[in-house]
Amino acid sequence: MTSLIRHLNCATMSPRGTMGGRITPTRMVCHSLLVEGPNSLTLVDTGFGTVDLEQKRMGKAFVGLMGPALDQAETAASQVTALGYSIDDVTDIAVTHLDLDHAGGLGDFPNAKVHVFADELAAAKHPQGPKEKNRYIQAQWAHNPLWVEHRVQGDSWLGFESVARVSDDVLLVPTRGHTRGHVAVAVRRPSGGWFLHAGDAYFSAGEKENPPTCPTGLSVFQTLVQVDKKARLANQDRLRSLHAEHGPAAGTAEPVTMFCAHDATEFDALVDVTD
Repeated sequence: MTSLIRHLNCATMSPRGTMGGRITPTRMVCHSLLVEGPNSLTLVDTGFGTVDLEQKRMGKAFVGLMGPALDQAETAASQVTALGYSIDDVTDIAVTHLDLDHAGGLGDFPNAKVHVFADELAAAKHPQGPKEKNRYIQAQWAHNPLWVEHRVQGDSWLGFESVARVSDDVLLVPTRGHTRGHVAVAVRRPSGGWFLHAGDAYFSAGEKENPPTCPTGLSVFQTLVQVDKKARLANQDRLRSLHAEHGPAAGTAEPVTMFCAHDATEFDALVDVTD
């Protein structure tokens, strides 16, 4: 049973430009989770790693557009050790996908098992077309991680099928569209209910409401980088339904608190929540 969950911001970004005529949020985060179990310590997404910041290996275009803070104190490795753990205490990493701002810290935890859907790992190792070739930085996993490839299984979770299990309390929920093998990660809360880290299945808190809202710049960006529009929009609809039916305001027995990877308002609302 999960005993403690912490919310970490593993990279602050200050986007520059309007990306479609309407200014994007002035602050974005890389929302990660640190999940303590009886015999495990699991990271959900890693943000940027120490070498990313030292070498700016995200590339000049990304650094210029997104304006990352390049603060080593924000890396998952720095935060894990500041909390009193060692690097080797991290036994597992569950990644929503392998985009450069989600998988950069893998190399900082070389002995952790890295849980990923097989389709996502195939896309990262053997990208097809410019959208896949431009989004992954293979140097981020040049240390040859201990990959654990998950495939479609028969498990279900609150209406989502083909769910894979990292453990009884950490689930990979397929939400493809942004990337070929994108997943959301559901984590059982010790206090009851679930957190759902939706990764980049959506980018703005307003997108989980009905009707959805999103700054134009973020909407344009999502369209530009998606690999499967139909699947992405269908999964956003499913997440909206989940939020309506199981969100904190729904009063269900298994409430789900959902958040995406980059919305700073969602992170700020949860950063002091430890349960």
